Amino acid sequence: MSENKPRLLLSAYQCGPGMGSVSQIGWHWYSRLARRLPVTLVTHVRNREALTGAGAPLPGSEVIYVDTEWFAGPLYRLAARLFGQSQHAVFLVSSADFYVYDAAALKELRRRRATGTDWDIVHAVTPVSPMAATRLHKLGRPVVLGPWNGGLGNPAHFPDIMRADAAWVYPVRKLGGLVDLLAGSSRGAAAILTATRATVESIAPRHRARCVPMLENGVDLDVFSPGPWPKPPGPARPLHLVFVGRLVPFKGVSMLLEAVARIKNELPVVLTLVGEGPLEAELRAEVQARGLNEQVKFSVGALPQAEVAARMREAHLFCLPSVRESGGAVLLEAMACARPVTAVAFGGPAEVVDDDVGRALPDTGREAVVSGLVDVFRDVAAHPDAWRARGEEGLRRARERYGWDAKVDAAVALYQRLLANG
Repeated sequence: MSENKPRLLLSAYQCGPGMGSVSQIGWHWYSRLARRLPVTLVTHVRNREALTGAGAPLPGSEVIYVDTEWFAGPLYRLAARLFGQSQHAVFLVSSADFYVYDAAALKELRRRRATGTDWDIVHAVTPVSPMAATRLHKLGRPVVLGPWNGGLGNPAHFPDIMRADAAWVYPVRKLGGLVDLLAGSSRGAAAILTATRATVESIAPRHRARCVPMLENGVDLDVFSPGPWPKPPGPARPLHLVFVGRLVPFKGVSMLLEAVARIKNELPVVLTLVGEGPLEAELRAEVQARGLNEQVKFSVGALPQAEVAARMREAHLFCLPSVRESGGAVLLEAMACARPVTAVAFGGPAEVVDDDVGRALPDTGREAVVSGLVDVFRDVAAHPDAWRARGEEGLRRARERYGWDAKVDAAVALYQRLLANG
């Protein structure tokens, strides 16, 4: 090992461009760290096609694929049949495959160690949940976990939404603490990167001294970049709103539609919904029932990130009425596009959104969110310059705090500190 270039073993169970938000996180870690350090990526075989298509293995790196599809495939299909509308519940059940993957990865890595391959430090970046208890510390190298984003409870004031999202399954997350205890994941970690206060509080107090704050999400500032502020809304120019996310119950899109219905006769408004999911047909029916065909546009499908950024730049305001959002990467992306944001003050968004970058909505129930959205719409129309300034502050924060280069700089510095401290 040279002092400045430790050999890194990067474990990213989910990793690949265009494969979903967590896989995108894994890809950013791999692709950016590979420019800085000699990296060995260990990942699931299901990511091979996306990674190969993106040029992996990248120069100076190696990729090890671990195949547990014999278990993962049937488990996912079972979860999908049981919890059709709740993608979060499907994820929770199917994530049990991680433990099979981790055992297989450890076995393969030990085999390679026996033949002379070695690493200086290990970083497990995905999954981003404290449930993802790894045993890679058994390789005898310093292990960095995360950034983790978990430990979030359920909101108390949206029972209908949480029931539709199969929230009764969520307590299975508590088993993660037992698995962590048995695997010794937190106990064996040199550092645990934690995204939110809830994440820190979910970690056993004896391990919290090794927690280092870092959001799990980052922004690709080359893609999500600012554009000209739209002309202010007025009698002849509608207020442009945008939502980006999965069309699932906990995202709260129905509340956003109700707010648009309340304001449409008071000021012209256009809402673009970017995303796909099991609620698409239901939301289209609600648009029809509320008489919002002229106000609401659907942009359905897995759009390339450049197109998502373009939709954000078309808007005066980005809206995320999600009632249970652990992170909220789309908020950071909208901020990087210099757009003000509004979101429910629960979970991750409560730690990102304030009056300097937008408006946090009360998490005290549907009516509070809907009326809060209406008030925000009115305020944007009445004081567009103030909201443009909020977008500019969001841009400053995105560049300073949330860009991927800044995150990788911090991670590499952490690796060096851990190795220097022995």
